[in-house]
Amino acid sequence: MRYAIFGDIHANLEAFQTVLEDARTQGATDFVCLGDMVGYNADPIACLELVRDLQCPVVKGNHDEQASENTELTYFNPLAARAIQWTRDQLSPAHKDWLRALKFSRLVRNFTIVHATLDSPSSWGYIISDLDASASFSYQHTQVCFYGHTHVPRAFVRDARVTEVPPDTLIIEPGKKYFINAGSVGQPRDEDWRASYVLYSPAQQTVEWRRLEYDISTAQAKIIAAGLPERLATRLSEGR
Repeated sequence: MRYAIFGDIHANLEAFQTVLEDARTQGATDFVCLGDMVGYNADPIACLELVRDLQCPVVKGNHDEQASENTELTYFNPLAARAIQWTRDQLSPAHKDWLRALKFSRLVRNFTIVHATLDSPSSWGYIISDLDASASFSYQHTQVCFYGHTHVPRAFVRDARVTEVPPDTLIIEPGKKYFINAGSVGQPRDEDWRASYVLYSPAQQTVEWRRLEYDISTAQAKIIAAGLPERLATRLSEGR
């Protein structure tokens, strides 16, 4: 069994299709989605439908939550708020119902998935430091947990203390716990524009990050054609 684990698709169909194609080429047998399927980019419905067709475990992201509601968007910066309002106008009631019903965290066989933090998953806190990760480790009841939200691939390991390790091929060692960010499919923010996801092989106890080039010009052109802010298009190529 080999899991392709991805998140923060953010309605970027070109990036998502590239990830799915690569995952299948790499021998993925199962798929897992860490949330934020919508927001920022121009293909929310197509990306939602692709995820639903996979019939895979999915957790709710903050953009998924807001796209399915009619609340004020004061929580978001102006760019994100405009994209969420546009997304609300695109989605059908059935799409919104599906997003609304998603859980904030899930157990998948012997590992956990969450979009943001485990200590307060519906509050949408960001895990960017050892201290941030420590709070979630206190609520982690499996050896491995995958998360998203920051759009930056990284991993934290708890042994005698919590440390961050590089997003490279990772060996899961006995007696340690791992809190792993798969990076972002549709809007990476580590100054690398390529789509990011991970392959997890429980039998071999390995986690491998994959970075993929995709048809970014088409994704950018769709953003402009949809009337979304031009900045959402330019930032894709900047990787931030």
